[in-house]
Amino acid sequence: MHTIAILTEAAALYGPALPMQIDINPNDSGLPGISQLRTIVGAVMTIGLILSVLALIVSAIVWGFGANSSNPHLAGRGKVGVLVSCGAAIICGAAVTLINFFWNVGQQV
Repeated sequence: MHTIAILTEAAALYGPALPMQIDINPNDSGLPGISQLRTIVGAVMTIGLILSVLALIVSAIVWGFGANSSNPHLAGRGKVGVLVSCGAAIICGAAVTLINFFWNVGQQV
């Protein structure tokens, strides 16, 4: 019973001080070739964004031809292409923002 009383008193005294600020930063120099990897990832994201915008243009043209020629299959394929290419462009364009957002959410846990 004496141990429980001591633990209760200690929790009452040190209770507000228990949550501590934990600040962990990633090691930027721990991985060999990280600068080249960042360059490659940046180039791939740029190429992905350019290709998705190009696919958006082509899909819009296909959708237009399908709608103009009363071909529902072609128009449907164009619509799907527009939606997929818009999704790819949004993901490629917002990848850095999404990663930073989830990193900050993870730091608050």
